[in-house]
Amino acid sequence: MLNEGITMADLPVHTIVFEILTRVPAKDVGRSKSVCKQWYALLSTQDFVRIHCSHSLVSSNQRVLLIDDLTCSVHTIIFQSNDYGPSSIVTFPFHHHNNDVPILSHLNGLLCVCLNHTYELLLWNPTTTAFKHLSTPDSHGFYINNLDAIGLYVDADDDYKVLHITRRSGVLGVYVYSREVDYWRNIPFITRQEYLSPHFNWSAGTFCGGTLYFTVCECWVGGTNVVICFDVNSEQFKEISFPPVPSTGMVQGVLVNVKNELHMFASTGMFEMTIDLWTLQGDY
Repeated sequence: MLNEGITMADLPVHTIVFEILTRVPAKDVGRSKSVCKQWYALLSTQDFVRIHCSHSLVSSNQRVLLIDDLTCSVHTIIFQSNDYGPSSIVTFPFHHHNNDVPILSHLNGLLCVCLNHTYELLLWNPTTTAFKHLSTPDSHGFYINNLDAIGLYVDADDDYKVLHITRRSGVLGVYVYSREVDYWRNIPFITRQEYLSPHFNWSAGTFCGGTLYFTVCECWVGGTNVVICFDVNSEQFKEISFPPVPSTGMVQGVLVNVKNELHMFASTGMFEMTIDLWTLQGDY
């Protein structure tokens, strides 16, 4: 509440942007960008995005996006009953087919999706409806399910990037797309080359603390399971140990970032699956 005699016009722009607008819904932030050039510049900074996203982590602000056939909807979450609340429809701003838009990775409200009928990668902000095709004439930016892995991240320069790991005819390629320069480039993959085999399943990348993490699990009982780490600033790969789950069945690991701590839901079994929750720290 403002003190008597003080109007909104009396507040510094920095206070309005970082103390008030960081707490309003993202759609209203998008509308506010049209107020003036100064607001547009401040609302587009990574500092604003970071603070706005931190407020969005409050349970009452949580939303889930569901894609079903030709519709896309955003639902509130009712944590007390483990159910969804009222929804709002989101219109796809790009051409697609039925059941055609899997979400491959997400970060701070930005999605990396694939158009299954063309194999093209897109960056998409469902709130602002802005999107960007990542495919190029020299065959970058095309995704093949079960062979490729994708991870979204932000580097030390606040540049949003996409890490794309491909496996084509026994050859592994690693490519980085920069949103700032709108360009793909190749980087070396320095770890065990057998992970390029189609016998290994790669998860989507999970960004946490300056590192992208992938689970890599061999597709048979007793196979090799590891976590591959990609330092987003040095662009170096390394592997760390998988949690010591039983090797009596198929193994799968799902990584999640909770308050900048990395956790894994590790499932193992054949006809009946056991799921354990692990917190990953250091090299394990």
